[in-house]
Amino acid sequence: MTWKERRTVTMLLSVAGVLFLALLVVFGMIYREGREEALAGSGGAAGLSGGGAAADPGEYRALRYYNGSVTLSFALSEGGEWVWSDGPDFPLRDETVVSILEELASLKFQQVLPAGESLSEYGLDAPSATLSASAADGGERNLAFGKATTDGDSYYMMMDGDEATVYIVADTLVKLMQMPIYDMCALPELPDLSERNLRAITIQGAVPAAEPAGNGSGETPEAPERPTVTLNARRSNGEDQPALWFEGSDNVTAAPLLQELLHDLETMSMAKCVDYFPSREAAEICGFASASAILKAEYSVNGVDETFILTVGARMPDESGRYVRLEEDGAIYALSNDGADALMMISSGGIRGAAQDGAAPESQGAE
Repeated sequence: MTWKERRTVTMLLSVAGVLFLALLVVFGMIYREGREEALAGSGGAAGLSGGGAAADPGEYRALRYYNGSVTLSFALSEGGEWVWSDGPDFPLRDETVVSILEELASLKFQQVLPAGESLSEYGLDAPSATLSASAADGGERNLAFGKATTDGDSYYMMMDGDEATVYIVADTLVKLMQMPIYDMCALPELPDLSERNLRAITIQGAVPAAEPAGNGSGETPEAPERPTVTLNARRSNGEDQPALWFEGSDNVTAAPLLQELLHDLETMSMAKCVDYFPSREAAEICGFASASAILKAEYSVNGVDETFILTVGARMPDESGRYVRLEEDGAIYALSNDGADALMMISSGGIRGAAQDGAAPESQGAE
């Protein structure tokens, strides 16, 4: 082959390469335009008039979903606040509800597929989760989620009862729907129990075991009383001065357990809600048939005398803390060990005894 022939072949190959690249670009543009049209025509975003869903999450008025284990329903009250339909008095933190509706209003499809002959291929014959949201204008969006995709980051989904089309969406919605209802509880705001406000502290321990009957008298033995530690603050130089703490006539101000208790009271907060509407059986399981300890703190804020009462139940199964209840609040909360250790040591060994004996938290306390 002469050099002219080689040059001609090279030029032809170059032209063919350029044409091939141009063809790839054209096919890519056609595919992208077609995909965008498919997404737009099938509801690439949840805010489509055809589906009756709202583009603005603020337009929704009701939400109901099944997350694979429980069904939760929420409704917008007349005051514009989201409430748990099964417990309207439940103090709901609505961040999760709002996040779900925001995600729904901006829902994007990663891929649109024909359903095929069998929905079982996508796990949609028996959905793993469902969601229904109603808008103010009466429109409704219904989603059914099948199984996760191979990479585990997305889910197959059907929408509004259309069994002819399957969508692949991110797992964001499904993850949000897994939030337990009690994790959405607004935890109680405790009073300011800093030392400057405290006037007295009373701690009752667990009821001692009753003495066995059979002393021959035929009399029923009296129920044993709870051991009690009573601490009083004395301020000789005005209410704003540091207090001296006494148990009777004993000055216990320097007792390490007292200082730990005062710190715990000032920083105390509930870790989480365990059961907001507990049954009697649930309360007994959590140790409230006979409390392990009862704390009564008398304090004053802005010249008004108040009382704070905390009832301590059993230790939690994971040993991260204790079940507790607040006065006039039927809910059961979790109090971490950091907030309960000093209280439990005092209830079982006294303000000095537990510290002197070097007893570990709960070593003498009853469950």
